Amino acid sequence: MVGGAKWSETAMLVIDMQVNEVFLISLLVLLMADPESINHGWLQKEFVHPAMSRLALSAGEDILPAVAKAVTVARERGVFVVWVVREHDPAGRDVELFRRHFYSGGQKGPAMKGSKGAELADGLVMEEGEYKLVKTRFSSFFATPLDSVLKASGIKNLVVVGVQTPNCIRQTVFDAVALDYEKVTVITDATAAAEPEIHQANIRDMKNIGVETPT
Repeated sequence: MVGGAKWSETAMLVIDMQVNEVFLISLLVLLMADPESINHGWLQKEFVHPAMSRLALSAGEDILPAVAKAVTVARERGVFVVWVVREHDPAGRDVELFRRHFYSGGQKGPAMKGSKGAELADGLVMEEGEYKLVKTRFSSFFATPLDSVLKASGIKNLVVVGVQTPNCIRQTVFDAVALDYEKVTVITDATAAAEPEIHQANIRDMKNIGVETPT
């Protein structure tokens, strides 16, 4: 994952691999194919309640095996695994403005703390000794203790997996570079966006600033 780097100085960030976030990519894929579908009552309901979704396949679901494999390899090598998740206030008071309407009128919005949508996707389980980081914005570093936790753990290198590439992955990676982590790696087939072209364009941008992008 990071070549000859010392595994004890490496952390893996597993970003937003939750029921809601994985489903969100399915929603985006559908909207690109059929923009009018957002007006369908069932879709609005199932975005709020993603566990009920009838969207069987998505880019987010497609990378689940690769993410699970990456986590397994990280554990075998003694890499510090950090589970980065969104958990929002039930009233939506800590949600970005553009998502806040999903919490209006008493709706149970996406990734509400304690909801099914905030749980890790099927097959992913946090183990003892690993760290759970809650964020409310795209970057895992924004208004969180992540940098302090990593530096206190002697971490110099980061490996990133999860969703989705143009938002939470990209902003986290750019912040990691700005914070002078020595090596930042994005596993390309364990990250995803709504469309392959979007994913690849963002991978190129990250590679251009020195990020390693293996499969």
